[in-house]
Amino acid sequence: MIRVAAVGDIHMGPDSQGLLRPAFDTLDECADLLLLAGDLTRHGTPEEARVVGREVRGLPVPVVAVLGNHDHHDEQPEKVTGILQEAGVTVLEGEGTVVECAGTRVGVAGTKGFCGGFVGRSAGEFGEPLMKEFVRYTRRSADALHGALEDLGRDGCDLRIALTHFSPVADTLAGEPLEIYPFLGSYLLAEAIDTAGADLSVHGHAHMGTEHGMTAGGVRVRNVAQPVIRRAFSVYRLHAA
Repeated sequence: MIRVAAVGDIHMGPDSQGLLRPAFDTLDECADLLLLAGDLTRHGTPEEARVVGREVRGLPVPVVAVLGNHDHHDEQPEKVTGILQEAGVTVLEGEGTVVECAGTRVGVAGTKGFCGGFVGRSAGEFGEPLMKEFVRYTRRSADALHGALEDLGRDGCDLRIALTHFSPVADTLAGEPLEIYPFLGSYLLAEAIDTAGADLSVHGHAHMGTEHGMTAGGVRVRNVAQPVIRRAFSVYRLHAA
């Protein structure tokens, strides 16, 4: 059994330094790795990223992250990524990584993802170039997630996890206004997860959503936005086949 700790949308700034560290220091007692599902900062500034870096540096378990929309706001995602990497965090965007946990190879495929909506109520690649690019950006994210999950499968991982910021399903958005569902995720991410295969999908972004959901293919989805889980992190248990 592998214990996966996860949280997103911690939105850290200078005044929140040390807020989560006491809980994170206990991770070796209850988890084998920590997933960070984006929106780690408030505005995506290097100063805020350094706060996050200090919060997770030297933790007793591996830390894997994706960025969120807030982490892009200052238009310096490369700097944010570099600061987190210097703190020992593996930051993914359209790629995967393998973590060895108690003799089990756990593969994590990650992408921020993007908007677009869900089956029957989604944006399409039609009309103005800006609309086409809007949907194509999401499709590229989903395609990269699909490829990373497939690569992890070929690499012989015992378990595979899809880590995103935007949601792959509408289930975990319950509680959010229906009008903003298209801006909280895309069914293309779920299609990528179901066709490539995964044991768990973790995302954030939907602060007023619901923790538990599932893809059409039966993959468990968990919304770990901190306003939803209301704790420093949640822990999910996975059993290798």
